[in-house]
Amino acid sequence: MIIKSIELSNFRNYENLEIHFDHGTNILYGDNAQGKTNVLEAAYFSGTTKSHKGSKDKEVIRFGCEEAHIRTIVEKNEKEYQIDMHLRTRGSKGVAINKIPIKKASELFGILNIVFFSPEDLNIIKNGPAERRRFLDSELCQLDKLYLSDLTKYNKILNQRNKLLKDISFRPDLMETLSVWDEQLLETGKRIIKRRKVFIEELNEIIGQIHSNISGGKEQLILKYEPNIEEMFFADELLKAKHKDLKLCQTTVGPHRDDMLFSVNEIDIRKFGSQGQQRTSALSLKLAEIEIVKKSIHNTPVLLLDDVLSELDSNRQNYLLNSISDIQTIITCTGLEEFVKNRFHINKVFKVINGEIFENNDSNEHEEE
Repeated sequence: MIIKSIELSNFRNYENLEIHFDHGTNILYGDNAQGKTNVLEAAYFSGTTKSHKGSKDKEVIRFGCEEAHIRTIVEKNEKEYQIDMHLRTRGSKGVAINKIPIKKASELFGILNIVFFSPEDLNIIKNGPAERRRFLDSELCQLDKLYLSDLTKYNKILNQRNKLLKDISFRPDLMETLSVWDEQLLETGKRIIKRRKVFIEELNEIIGQIHSNISGGKEQLILKYEPNIEEMFFADELLKAKHKDLKLCQTTVGPHRDDMLFSVNEIDIRKFGSQGQQRTSALSLKLAEIEIVKKSIHNTPVLLLDDVLSELDSNRQNYLLNSISDIQTIITCTGLEEFVKNRFHINKVFKVINGEIFENNDSNEHEEE
C-alpha cells in the first residue's frame, strides 16, 4: 500500500500543491511553520476523514477561503484508488472514492491505513488515560468497521445520557427515560470493552520482543488493559453509580474511562518510569502497531513520521529506521541530518518553503513539484 500523490487546494497554508511520492522513503525538510506537517495531516485525512490533531474541518481551510480540497491517489494490491475530500467552513465534508460519493466515513476506512508517529506520541505513557484511549480508538477504527460503528454510537449515547442527567435536575419527571439510555450504553459499551481487550492482547504478543530488542534485552515490557469496569459487571455498577451520576450530571462508569498499563520489569512506568523508559515503550508501541496492521490487512500501512527522529537518541533512531525499510514512509524534519544521509536509504527529498514544495533532483538543484 502506498500513497502515489497528494493534491491540495486551499488546505492550511497551501493554495495549490501537487506532490508525487516514491514507494520507499520520502523526506520533507525545512524550517518550522513552513507546512511540512500539513502534508502529513492531509494524508491522515485521506485515510480517516479526520485531522490527527483533532482540528475541525473549518480550521484546516486556508485563511479567507470557504472550502478546501484534498485528492489522494493510493495504490493497494495493484489497484488504484482516488480519494477526494471536499472540506467546507459551513456544512459537512464531502468524500468520494473513485469519483463516487460516499455517505458514511466507514466506507473509506480500510482503503488507506495510516500509522502516524509524532513527538506527542512519545508522551502517550506519561500523559493521562485519554491519550491512551485515543491511541486505541484511532487504530481500532481503521482496522474494524464494527468498532468504529460501536464507538460512534457509544459517544452519541453517552452525550445524550449526560444531557439527560443535567435535565433531570430541573425536570425530575424525566427520570423514567434514563433506563432507555442505560440499556443502549451497556449494549455498545460491552462490545467496546471486548474489542479493546482482544486488541491489547494482540499488541502484547508483539511488543515484548520489540522492546527487548531496543533495550538490549535489559527490559521486559508488558501491556495490560485496565477497563474502568469489566463487561460482566457493567450493568450492576452503572445502577450503583446512578445517584452519583445524577449528582455530578455525568456518567462516571464505562469504557470512556478505560486505561492501559505499561509495565517494565514489573514497574508501572506511567508513574515511576524514567523518560528513557517511557520513550522506548512509546516507540515499541508504534512499531507493534505497524505489525498489527500488517497482520490484520495482509498489507503494509503508510508510515508518517512527523519530526520524531530529532526526539530520539541514535540507538532508537537506528532501530526505528531499520524496522521500517519495507514500508512507504514520509518523514518531516528541519534539516537533512547526518544520520539520515549516511545510514539510511532515501528515495525522494523535498524542501518545504512557506507553502511551496521543491523536489531535490540529482544535481542538488531545487525543482518545483
